[in-house]
Amino acid sequence: METGVRYHGEIPGHPRAPRSRVSHGLSVFEKLAQNMLDISGDRGVLKEMIRAGSGEKVPSDATVILKFSGYLEHSDRPFETNCFRRVPRLMKLGEDITLLGMELSVLTMQRGELSRFLYSPEYAYGTMGCPPLIPPAAIVLFEIELLDFLDTAESDAFCDLPLHQQSAFPFEKVLKIAATERQFGNYLFKRNRFYDAKDRYKQAFSCLSRITSTEDENTQLDAALLLVNLNLALAYLKIERPSKALIWGEKALAIDNKSVKALFRCGQACLELKEYEKARTFLLRAQKVEPFNLEINGELKSCYKAYMDHQREMCLRMFAPQSSTAVKH
Repeated sequence: METGVRYHGEIPGHPRAPRSRVSHGLSVFEKLAQNMLDISGDRGVLKEMIRAGSGEKVPSDATVILKFSGYLEHSDRPFETNCFRRVPRLMKLGEDITLLGMELSVLTMQRGELSRFLYSPEYAYGTMGCPPLIPPAAIVLFEIELLDFLDTAESDAFCDLPLHQQSAFPFEKVLKIAATERQFGNYLFKRNRFYDAKDRYKQAFSCLSRITSTEDENTQLDAALLLVNLNLALAYLKIERPSKALIWGEKALAIDNKSVKALFRCGQACLELKEYEKARTFLLRAQKVEPFNLEINGELKSCYKAYMDHQREMCLRMFAPQSSTAVKH
């Protein structure tokens, strides 16, 4: 979807559309509304799907990632859009979306869907409008693309509970909640919001650490903890806190001592800490598991170079001539 999204397809009566397509006596939006689906029950919110999505519809209280543009009648330039943002911000339903019409619209959508909506004033900016951009009692058109959503309501509610209530939740339910928190962290991480991602990963770890598991469930729990520990190690590397990254990497190795990702991240952390022998040991263990991994081999070369540079610097300091000052009596 391009930044500064224009109307998709031809809109009757739009400045770029042939005027002959406008029915006599009908405004642009009235003509458009004739073939739109009523989703509010009172024709206050009308919908036309441009591109179908897939999967389940957005649940209430979800956190959504949208691209949207809002238009007034007879205008092909949006009065509001977030399409210039490289990374749209996360929006929590019931909190961050101020237009009732948009909230109702999103609840009808699936991942990847692109749709067009008409909002009457009651579902948009009211009888007063929003001067100077929105005139009084304006009907507005929004094009919305649902990029993704996260059903965080359950995990948010769980994390607000006292500890004794959390520990009473079924094992599978807590695993699901932790997975949602981790998924949220992954979304933030991919958008370079490393501090926020780290907080979500720690939330996931906190959920998992309160589980009382049976012997049969330990394998599932360890698998979930391994992923979160690896995520935390990488997040701490990204925010330049290698000592913390090493702690979480070693937690991952306590679960799986042959985890290449854990060994590699521990090696990276030790290299940042200038603990070259430890870094080399971790990286060689990783190389033993994956001998042709280019990242591991590259990091070993970096480790060797950093070690030699460090040794050279130490030698220069050791043998540098000492400056002498004359002592006056």
